[in-house]
Amino acid sequence: MDTPMEKKTPLSDMMRTTMDKIHEMVDANTIVGQPITTPDGVTLIPISKVSFGFGSGGGDYGKTSAKEGFGGGSAAGVKIDPVAFLVIKDGATRVLPVAVPPTSTMERIVEKVPDILDKMEKRFDKKEDKEPC
Repeated sequence: MDTPMEKKTPLSDMMRTTMDKIHEMVDANTIVGQPITTPDGVTLIPISKVSFGFGSGGGDYGKTSAKEGFGGGSAAGVKIDPVAFLVIKDGATRVLPVAVPPTSTMERIVEKVPDILDKMEKRFDKKEDKEPC
């Protein structure tokens, strides 16, 4: 990965180490987890959303040698949020979302709309069944 023109510095080494550690933490198994099989034959596959960021910085203090007087730091953060499970049962696959609880009144109303529509549809279906043809 190093190019012949790239200078090795303590800062570049620190950044490379930070990125290597992030790469170890965030792989495909973090996003699409290992399948879990239950005793009754259902397979669950966890799906997650991964967000990460990092920053590095440093400076050389003193000119007597390349390693003398270097000060620097690096930091990284990783956030993993569960999104859904793939549920595989009897050859059929469905997505079971992991819902975040609503925090505002508007979110609660929007969450209830499908239930209200289902109830209205059932009520209209019952009325049509009762009316004579």
